[in-house]
Amino acid sequence: IIPKAVTQFLFSLCVSVSCSEDHTGSQEGVLMSPDWPEPYPESSLCSYTLAVEEGLQFELTFGGHLIFYFISNVLARSFLSNVNNITLISKVIHRLQLVFLTDNSNHQSHLGFTAFYQAVDIDECSSSSVENAPCSQICLNTLGSYLCACHHGYMLRADQRTCVLECGGGVHSELEGTISSPGFPDMSPLDLDCVYTISVQPGFMITLNFSQNFHIEQVYNQGQTCLFHWLQVSVQGKKPQKYCGRKSPEVLNTGAHFVQLEYHTDRYGQSQGWSLHYTTQRVQCPHPGIIGNGSITPNFAQYLYRDYIHVRCKPGYKLMMGEKEISSFKSICQSNGKWHLTLPECKIIDCGAPKLLLNGDFQFISGENNEYLSVIEYHCNEPYYRFKDTAKVTYRCAVERKWTEVNNNDIIPPCYPECGMNTELSVGGRVFGGMPARPGQIPWQLLHKTHTRGGASLISDYWALTAAHVVDGLENINMTWLGGIINARNKNPVMMEAEKIIIHPNYQKVSFRGHQTNYDNDIALIKMSARVPLGPNIRPVCLPNKTRESVMEGTMGTVSGFGGFKEGLTSEILQYGHIQEYSSKQCVFEDLPVTDNMFCAGDDVKHVDSCQGDSGGPLFFPMLGHGTKEQRYEVRGIVSWGPVRCGQVSKAYYTKVQNYLGWIEETMTNN
Repeated sequence: IIPKAVTQFLFSLCVSVSCSEDHTGSQEGVLMSPDWPEPYPESSLCSYTLAVEEGLQFELTFGGHLIFYFISNVLARSFLSNVNNITLISKVIHRLQLVFLTDNSNHQSHLGFTAFYQAVDIDECSSSSVENAPCSQICLNTLGSYLCACHHGYMLRADQRTCVLECGGGVHSELEGTISSPGFPDMSPLDLDCVYTISVQPGFMITLNFSQNFHIEQVYNQGQTCLFHWLQVSVQGKKPQKYCGRKSPEVLNTGAHFVQLEYHTDRYGQSQGWSLHYTTQRVQCPHPGIIGNGSITPNFAQYLYRDYIHVRCKPGYKLMMGEKEISSFKSICQSNGKWHLTLPECKIIDCGAPKLLLNGDFQFISGENNEYLSVIEYHCNEPYYRFKDTAKVTYRCAVERKWTEVNNNDIIPPCYPECGMNTELSVGGRVFGGMPARPGQIPWQLLHKTHTRGGASLISDYWALTAAHVVDGLENINMTWLGGIINARNKNPVMMEAEKIIIHPNYQKVSFRGHQTNYDNDIALIKMSARVPLGPNIRPVCLPNKTRESVMEGTMGTVSGFGGFKEGLTSEILQYGHIQEYSSKQCVFEDLPVTDNMFCAGDDVKHVDSCQGDSGGPLFFPMLGHGTKEQRYEVRGIVSWGPVRCGQVSKAYYTKVQNYLGWIEETMTNN
């Protein structure tokens, strides 16, 4: 708004040049008279408008010779010519207008003006334009405004300008902080009842560190102190303690996570007050100790709240919590200073009871109770069973909780029956009218008396070997075999029930008028339904060596059986006799086909021969190169066929066992 007198003057002039510039919102810039730096024209009227945000003010720096009007809503000023480098600062104005006015009398003698303007912040905290003091205690100047604050112990009121005394300051929950009396280090106000609460989370303990500048009025009365001014510290579970005087409490370890301070002054006396810095420390748990055969990690000198420990056992030991095994253990130090779990134990592992060995046993060499590193030794039930390649095997209870050998093998080898062992055979004797056997001399001899009498040879503790024609047609009939006897009338024989009878697939029964006409592949296997209990009187015979020639002319062997021993008589006593092998040319006594699967044996001199009832029985020979001090025997022949009248020709044919070793092994494996 331009004053009326100025307005009348302006309109009384004849204006030839007019201009207008609006610098609203610009924070800085330059103002110039028309044609600057040339002389300004006559009869000119120019207006310059400046405006910034409230809280800011203008700073203008002028130069040159001029006459102009500085106009605002509150004042108007005029400046005459010959004014150079003048700086003007408006204290409250944030919007103004400059008017440049000339008449027609310049005559090119005046150059006009230049002016630089910029917006600057108003310092409200020292500005006299704000009535009274803006803040009652502390004023903080800000860009375009100001903020009020209060001294310690005071609180800003709702008017955001004045302060009022405030004790306590609420609850201090930070793990570290500073607290002081109102106005400290100035004198404390009178008549105070201030309460300060420090409450941190459980698991932390508060320590109060008082500064040395400590002064609370101290009055003595009959031995009592801290009567009118005092600072009381209250800790849970402890008696409150009052402090006053000039001696600082210095450091107070409260041992609690909650502390309350009460500061009291009455209406008289003077106390400078106090200041403290409080810190917190984690609660300490007792050292967990040591654990036998194990370790605790991490290993700290002390354990604090939230620390944790692990327990690991040494190899060969297991974690046990009471009677229960656990896979891992972790315990945490709690806020109450106790571990949330008690320590477990490391107990030695065990491998459980060793596996039982069929036809064998074990004994402890070291250790006991099947514990870690205990050593056991397996052995077979000698002399009837043995391991194939060793006499004994040793196993150790390993960290994997199983019994293993040195190479970590945990498979126990089977016990194989010892074959071909017997008591010594006497030289001489006859099967047909021959020498009776003594117990244990031919322990592999088996007998069946049902149907047609026949024999067999025990070759393992499950399997026996016989002639096919002995069991032909009896595959599905219950057949009982007797063993461990030399007398067919023995009332306590080893009874063996046949589970399977397997006749060689190439055996063909061909007969003419009730007589067999072809004995090729005359061999069969018998599997017993239960394991045969081996002993001194019942043991298997060995199978022949695969690489050695099975039939050698003149070689002496032994044939045995419960068949005919005198003409027309069947022996109830096991008979045996020694015979030799002959070539097939020397054994032509019937018009029956002879193949390479059979060989001839007998004794023309002593007339030793097998007879009816001996069929299926063994023709056995001493083993060569058996490598032991004891003599072993192998079955090379099975009593197969011969002349009808025993002893007249004294020769017979036997199935050549060596030709069937592959079939025997395969059949036993698959069944």
